[in-house]
Amino acid sequence: MPFDPRNTPLSAIEARVLATLMEKARTVPDSYPLTLNSLVTGCNQKSSRDPVMEVSEGEAQEALDSLRLKTLSVQISSTRSTRWEHNFPRGIGVPDQSAVLLALLMLRGPQTAGELRINSERWHRFADISSVEAFLDELQERGEEKGGPLVVLLPRAPGAREQRWAHLLCGPVDVSALATASSASTGSNASALQQRVDALEAEVAQLNATVKMLCESLGVEPSTAPVA
Repeated sequence: MPFDPRNTPLSAIEARVLATLMEKARTVPDSYPLTLNSLVTGCNQKSSRDPVMEVSEGEAQEALDSLRLKTLSVQISSTRSTRWEHNFPRGIGVPDQSAVLLALLMLRGPQTAGELRINSERWHRFADISSVEAFLDELQERGEEKGGPLVVLLPRAPGAREQRWAHLLCGPVDVSALATASSASTGSNASALQQRVDALEAEVAQLNATVKMLCESLGVEPSTAPVA
């Protein structure tokens, strides 16, 4: 029986650990399977992660043990070290292409089909956006006997051109919370942009004043065109 997120949803840390194992298996195969230390480093990356997390070794180990019970991770022991690998496609019961999309959604949060195609370049090259959408539709229409849908198409956010997809491996998605977070992010970005504009305007004004002062000390007429 494939993993059913409706009965045993993944925790946020389990999702991050599982998706990181999947990412490193494809992007740094020479270092895979991963040691616990390498896995924690990957979980806590500042890039290509939404949200950014601070997972401790203890939390990662606990997540690995839980994922192993769900048949989603595998421990490989040797005389030198213990390493871990994922068993995602088989454990979930999806093809590799669908597993890639689910892992990206776990790592980077909700994304459009176009964003997923771009972000999956190092993992798997989809022919076009239509092929991405086909796998997403398949995940959304997954039958109850297989564990039910694994993704959901979110309502279009205000000002957005396309709808985003979210995974359901951690249980149902709180659409209102996502909308609030998206609005807060948009407001934060707008505020940061305005601060940059204000700083640049102040810098230009200071440069103009400096040019005027230099021209007066040299006894020359300043250019009529201001510094821009």
